[in-house]
Amino acid sequence: MKFQRQAKILDLIEKHEIETQEELSEHLCRMGYNTTQATVSRDIKELRLIKILSAETGKYKYAVASSEVENSFTNRLKNIFKECVTDISAAQNMVVIKTLPGLGQAAAMAIDAMRNKSVVGTLGGDDTVFIVMRDADAAEKFCSEARTMLV
Repeated sequence: MKFQRQAKILDLIEKHEIETQEELSEHLCRMGYNTTQATVSRDIKELRLIKILSAETGKYKYAVASSEVENSFTNRLKNIFKECVTDISAAQNMVVIKTLPGLGQAAAMAIDAMRNKSVVGTLGGDDTVFIVMRDADAAEKFCSEARTMLV
């Protein structure tokens, strides 16, 4: 649940200008995550989120910092992926990833957040992620790279 929630937080701050922990908690609640302020605070710390000035509104919002924290963000995504995934297989231009029960969507969000240009789209179920790749070579390369994250 923690990995799913943290992946959702990363998704929310990318799509919305969220100013406060309370606002973040409200967004999570609307999506079915029953969280406390302490949990949200811990997640913000673990994800190493920062507040930046929004160019659009002039207000502060949560964001993933550049460079140093971006590496931390990438590492966090890899950790989420590593904790969730149990098997990876390619067939033509498709990749099927098996996860622990309940973590398919968290793994799919982690893949989406990695912004791999060869990934056309993902579909996350309860314990399976279906990925459509640009071509068969991209699928094989993705599987190889993904397997190295599991070690």
